[in-house]
Amino acid sequence: MIRAFSALLARDLKLAARVGGSGALSLVFFLMIVVLVPFALGPDLNLLSRIGPAILWLSAVLATLIGLDRLFQSDEEDGSLDLMTGAAVPLEVVVLAKVLASWLTTGLPLALASPLFGLLVALSPKAMAATALTLALGTPALAFVGAVGAALTATIRRGGLILAIVVLPLMIPTLIFGVSAAEAALGGTVPFTTPLTVLAALSLIAAVTGTLAAAAALRWSE
Repeated sequence: MIRAFSALLARDLKLAARVGGSGALSLVFFLMIVVLVPFALGPDLNLLSRIGPAILWLSAVLATLIGLDRLFQSDEEDGSLDLMTGAAVPLEVVVLAKVLASWLTTGLPLALASPLFGLLVALSPKAMAATALTLALGTPALAFVGAVGAALTATIRRGGLILAIVVLPLMIPTLIFGVSAAEAALGGTVPFTTPLTVLAALSLIAAVTGTLAAAAALRWSE
């Protein structure tokens, strides 16, 4: 099972590197939102630095949706998903490997790039580090929640809009605690570790429930 998981993970990472994947598009979309919002708000640096973590988190949520509909749909179209479903390996292992590969090529780069993009919203070095840490802990929850929607829309052509409608409300708790943790690091009545711990718990819960739910949705769609 471990060998199959490693093979599936390596396969998806190679495919993402070969065809470009959605990681680069997510970073570009992330950058576009972060650049455009300051133009809309004006040159008030105090305002930008105050809402900067929220801008980065909202941008990360929207950027995560880029290419999410192709998580299982491409395998459905070429017949690979049928082979994976009929293999001896549990479908949950397949889902876990594919979601992890998606996070490594999309969510993790967003977290690593957030300090650089934080310069565009006048974040302090402390705020940049805190936001990057919260994104690193919170983006796995976004990936696994998105996997459920991707599994539900795997057989629907051009189901990106339906996918967004399904998963965006489920991503709100992660967005709330991610922004709260980043803002708590800058001061406030709530300790930084409290929302950060809740954020990590949300990712762990999403990893378990999202894997099981996505696998069940793929079986149901057969």
